[in-house]
Amino acid sequence: MIRHSLNAFKRPRGSLVSRVPRRLHSVIGIDLGTTNSAVAIVESNEARILENEEGQRTTPSIVAFSKDAAGDKTLVGLPAKRQAAVNPQNTFFATKRLIGRKYEDDEIQKDLDNIPYKIVPHTNGDAWLSTSYGKSVSPSEIGGLILEKMKQVAEAHLSQDKLPIKHAVVTVPAYFNDSQRQATKNSGKLVGLEVLRVVNEPTAAALAYGIDKKQKDGVVAVFDLGGGTFDISILDIDEGVFEVRATNGNTHLGGEDFDILLLNYILDTFKAENNGLDILKDRVAVQRIREAAEKCKIELSHVKETEINIPFITSDKHIKIKITEDELDEMTLHLINKTIDPVKRCIRDADLKIKDIDEVLLVGGMTRMPKIRKVVEELFNKKPSTAVNPDEAVALGAAIQGAVLSGQIKNVVLLDVTPLSLGIETYGGIFSPLIPRNSAVPVKKEQVFSTAVDGQTGVEIRVFQGERSLVKDNKLIGNFKLSNIPIGPKGSPQIAVNFEIDADGIINVSATDKTPYPEDLENFGKKNTVSIQVSGETGLSEEEIKRILDESTANKEKDAEARKYYEHASRAEIICTDTDNAIIQFGDLMEQQEKDSIGNHLARIREKIEDIRSGRILHSPDILNNELNEMQQECLQYIQKVAMKQRDQAK
Repeated sequence: MIRHSLNAFKRPRGSLVSRVPRRLHSVIGIDLGTTNSAVAIVESNEARILENEEGQRTTPSIVAFSKDAAGDKTLVGLPAKRQAAVNPQNTFFATKRLIGRKYEDDEIQKDLDNIPYKIVPHTNGDAWLSTSYGKSVSPSEIGGLILEKMKQVAEAHLSQDKLPIKHAVVTVPAYFNDSQRQATKNSGKLVGLEVLRVVNEPTAAALAYGIDKKQKDGVVAVFDLGGGTFDISILDIDEGVFEVRATNGNTHLGGEDFDILLLNYILDTFKAENNGLDILKDRVAVQRIREAAEKCKIELSHVKETEINIPFITSDKHIKIKITEDELDEMTLHLINKTIDPVKRCIRDADLKIKDIDEVLLVGGMTRMPKIRKVVEELFNKKPSTAVNPDEAVALGAAIQGAVLSGQIKNVVLLDVTPLSLGIETYGGIFSPLIPRNSAVPVKKEQVFSTAVDGQTGVEIRVFQGERSLVKDNKLIGNFKLSNIPIGPKGSPQIAVNFEIDADGIINVSATDKTPYPEDLENFGKKNTVSIQVSGETGLSEEEIKRILDESTANKEKDAEARKYYEHASRAEIICTDTDNAIIQFGDLMEQQEKDSIGNHLARIREKIEDIRSGRILHSPDILNNELNEMQQECLQYIQKVAMKQRDQAK
């Protein structure tokens, strides 16, 4: 139970503190994508993409396993993709959509029927993968193998340096939560790669765009629709400072969803043309159709009509279907429209109008689709820029950030944001935000609170994420206790709660008893401190975030009114506690009738407090104040009688 106090400290917005040592050797930038990954490096102040051994600038984010007499065999990238049709159960793709997620998450459950491999719950509830021969693999391990492949590509290009690659900057979707960011960093650890920084993908793309001195400073919107995720970010670029104004998105919307839609269309068409023949359970056939669907989608970004032609899909049956760009647009329009609302909310959160956006960048392979480009143009009332390659911009931006960290590039500062407000519960169920949503990270803020009742020896710190005035309407993301507070009167302990969000978006919360006690001199000023790193339970889906923001807007006035009632109820409860203490102290010298009268007051007031907190009845503050004043006057009168008795006895 902690009571709010007004002492607060905040590091100035925009200050950037890096704990990364300067002049690191060869910090590579990796775009760990859902469908494809890429690696880049800065040389002579120029960022460039590194080609893999096949001469390709991107590598499929696919890992395949097989087991034979020689043991386990692992393939990564193009070799894994080539054998997918004959080994679908053990070929893992789009696993970025699983990283850091629980098996029971709605997004995971939706994917179970759309993929040829098996997703299983791990002992801790996380979504893991299982091969046909019983080997369990975490999505982080798959990510690690892809990162290792990117590391090998970089080492092949930098072999003349005779030094292994040890450091990288890796990108993630802007709306990845803490557990997903941690899992991405862990992927690097698994293969001996230290991930110095996790950078949001649209921010990295803007970095690649804005680092070119030919580009003008201004407000840039980055529309990033990739293989598995959608992000929209709005940044200010001003003389080397890249500041994110707002970000929004959908962590489960991307090219995979378009592929699945086409896959089901082909399956349904085949079934209708072949007297109800269902080949859904034929994993090899479904994998062949999936590959054809992806190829068709890509082709229709360049031609008006294409043909899906798969011979001998089953025994003597073939698939031959013509599909036009307009048909694809129509069947995927509902997916495309899912990008519109996040864009509008992002602009609103940035406190801007459409006309304030100077440039729109398209990032991610799906933005090559003509219909998507048309929708973006209509949304922003201007043609989007093609100044950056949508498949390469993110990796290039990651490499630039790596060069900033290593000291190769000077005078560039990258300021990202946190998507939702963070704070704690204070006395009476009030949400006290410490870090507002869309604050630049890294950020650190400290605020001092105190105890609400006399003799309190511990406080529970409950950390919430959300935009509502009362904690019951927000999401609990972690809690811990600070114990061993020396006994003292309420309001005297100084409990400093410290929130820190690091450059990777990871949240750390600590509480310290900073009350000056005499025994501190004996302990050389050692403070009583507890802390947690918020992870695992912090994840909010894009639907939850949208719901939180919409509810916050819709209930703004109602919440402000409710907060007043809650604050009155909290004040009333503190007065009731003081009255309880007075009865304990003086009750032996009071008449029973006097104690009963005060007890009746307390019961009526506490019933009203419970009515307010439960939402049953919002009693008028005037009525509550009248009851409190009556009780306090009566209590004071009885205590004065006790004092007179004590004085008379002393004579």
